[in-house]
Amino acid sequence: MALAESLDAAFKEALKGKQEVALSTLRMLRTAVRYREVELKRPLTEAEIQAVIASQGKQRREAAAEYRKGGRSDLAGKEEEEIKILLSFLPPQLSGEELEAEIAAVIAEVGAAGPKDLGKVMKSAMSRLGGRADGKAVQEIVKRRLGA
Repeated sequence: MALAESLDAAFKEALKGKQEVALSTLRMLRTAVRYREVELKRPLTEAEIQAVIASQGKQRREAAAEYRKGGRSDLAGKEEEEIKILLSFLPPQLSGEELEAEIAAVIAEVGAAGPKDLGKVMKSAMSRLGGRADGKAVQEIVKRRLGA
């Protein structure tokens, strides 16, 4: 089943099951996908939909961190619930060891020698990992490996 179809099916299921958090999360996600389609003036590909989902997940992570700083663990918990729902539509995330191995391979492939090659490595790594890893985690590993 295509990702767009599975989003619609999950939305209908949440609607029938009266799952409030899932329903609001999927409603916001569908809206974000539609906005992106209007912006590009064409239907989105699977990779583009995954990018929208990842972006929504990142927004929720940042919001949860801010709520925790502000002492609002109730709102942070709601954001984390939404993150779980969003992540269920993305491919499984790589483990730390798998991510390290992939980045080492990218660095060797690109022939990166130092901090000045950070952009080249990041571009190649993010296109290769395609939604299976958080960009911030990738950047931290690349910086550590390149000595930046």
